Amino acid sequence: MRTSSQHPLYEEMALFVRVVETGSFSDVARQMGATPSAVSRSIARLERALGTRLLQRTTRKLGLTPSGTEILQHCTDIVSAARAVMDIGGQHREAPHGLVRVCVPKAIGQTVIHPHIKDFLIAYPSVDVQLILDDRALDLVDHNIDLAVRVTETPPVGLIGRQLMSIEHMICASPDYLAQHQPPTTPMDLSAHSCICLGETPSDARWKFVKDGKSISVEVRGRYTANNTGVRLDAVCDGFGIGSLPEFTARKDLEQGRIVQLLPEWRFVTHYTGALWLLYTPTRYVPAKLRVLIDHLSDHFQRPNRAAAEV
Repeated sequence: MRTSSQHPLYEEMALFVRVVETGSFSDVARQMGATPSAVSRSIARLERALGTRLLQRTTRKLGLTPSGTEILQHCTDIVSAARAVMDIGGQHREAPHGLVRVCVPKAIGQTVIHPHIKDFLIAYPSVDVQLILDDRALDLVDHNIDLAVRVTETPPVGLIGRQLMSIEHMICASPDYLAQHQPPTTPMDLSAHSCICLGETPSDARWKFVKDGKSISVEVRGRYTANNTGVRLDAVCDGFGIGSLPEFTARKDLEQGRIVQLLPEWRFVTHYTGALWLLYTPTRYVPAKLRVLIDHLSDHFQRPNRAAAEV
């Protein structure tokens, strides 16, 4: 009876360790896809069960009480032992198998993610991948999606994941176009050029640039718009005008000299500028098929010049 009644406290002990490690109820809640009040209630349950206060809470920080300091060491030992058990179990875990459904924006899916799927399928012959190219932020549960790839500064509430890379945009033109038109030297010069933009909303024709803390917006116009980065790249290469392009789309043609980046000293900011994340719903057990795909993609972007972080 005693062992059975204490079993529910293991989760609270692990949560207590995480709160102390991060120093924040909010950070732990975000990582778990929960609310800070839910985390606080879990700690309160542990304090009631132990009959002592563990944390000193102020408006600025968390601190341990004397009993909390002593209990923390024992809780840390318990968590470490549990992790060791899971590591041993992982060595005997069933091989990854099954279907992984991945939702990713169209251009990023084609250019950034798809090139690394072949090696994954070869490495894991029992895992299948369904790549869903969709620019909408689909709900993972409603659409039965295992993994979402999104451009966002921080993961949405209820999702956790890994940051792969930064998504930067630029404006480019072909050498032929620049030979026939005076190259812009400031963002305001773009109003006199034919510009190729996304064209989905009026704001797509308002290009924003930032330099040394200074922000400039300029209204651009042109005879051609396209909501596909590959099409805009072709239009730029063909001399239609100055186009807005993600760096990952323009990279190859920049290196080959087919196009030229303009105003490189200015940062071109769009709604799609930010960090690229692998996102999934937080669960106690991540299926092997999903875990190996996340690791495969993350490992690629952890190579030199690719930053990756896990939350």
